[in-house]
Amino acid sequence: MSEGPLADAIDAYMAHLRDERRLSDLTRDHYRRDLQALAGYLATRSISDWGRVGADDIRQWVASAHRQGLGPRSLQRRLSSVRGLYRYLQREGRVAHDPAADIRAPRQHRRLPRSLDVDATARLLDPPASGGDDPLAVRDRAIFELVYGAGLRLAEVAALDATEVAGDPDALRVVGKGARTRVVPVGKGARRALAAWLAARGALADPREPALFVSRRGKRLSHRSIQRRLGELARRQGLDQPVHPHMLRHAFATHILESSGDLRAVQELLGHADISTTQIYTHLDFQHLADVYDRAHPRARRK
Repeated sequence: MSEGPLADAIDAYMAHLRDERRLSDLTRDHYRRDLQALAGYLATRSISDWGRVGADDIRQWVASAHRQGLGPRSLQRRLSSVRGLYRYLQREGRVAHDPAADIRAPRQHRRLPRSLDVDATARLLDPPASGGDDPLAVRDRAIFELVYGAGLRLAEVAALDATEVAGDPDALRVVGKGARTRVVPVGKGARRALAAWLAARGALADPREPALFVSRRGKRLSHRSIQRRLGELARRQGLDQPVHPHMLRHAFATHILESSGDLRAVQELLGHADISTTQIYTHLDFQHLADVYDRAHPRARRK
């Protein structure tokens, strides 16, 4: 970008981010690139002063970048960079308003979460033909039965302590995102698997370790280890797709919604603060119904 008032303001803002905000080189580079992109666009419109930029200029810049293939997340980051610059310029008394204040990036299309059907879930969770007495295999089955049986997040199951499941509990108190607490039922399959693991846990757990699920070294099992063990189990059980713990949570929600149609109950079980987050499962449910329709209805089939 050529030198001028636009570039000078960007340089001053970068110095502010470095010296006062102490942002990393990488973060500053992202901001600089975003702002230089806008400055280059403004130069094509003969605008050389940040104070002369209007909301229509920002809106058209966003629209132009979107037409060129820039995604909603990248556009949102660009707008955040611009707002940061204008907050700085307003503080310095160099501009009177922020033209990007009310501009929003296009909404990001929410991808449907990948899930498992009932048959694939059953195949995954059925005890393997051999190795059933291995403490690690017993532990893994308890983890995955609990994730699927109670709809737990990976972080939630990893954070459980042994005292929380003592006494064959019918329900479990879970602390989820935002420190929100919910109570979830624990089904028979998960209770049986937990009882088997608690009987075997003493052979692995450090006596002072509170964690419910521990590694072979006796310490709390890491998120990465849980992910890896589930992937290995899926391959051994012959599933033809990569499987991660969140897919079991999605399967829990999808299977309950397909059977009950009770979206509010699924919201409570998953611990979603906003039901709009849960509503993505209605799309999954519709997708299932659409697949059934396409396979079954005489006028839907195509040769």
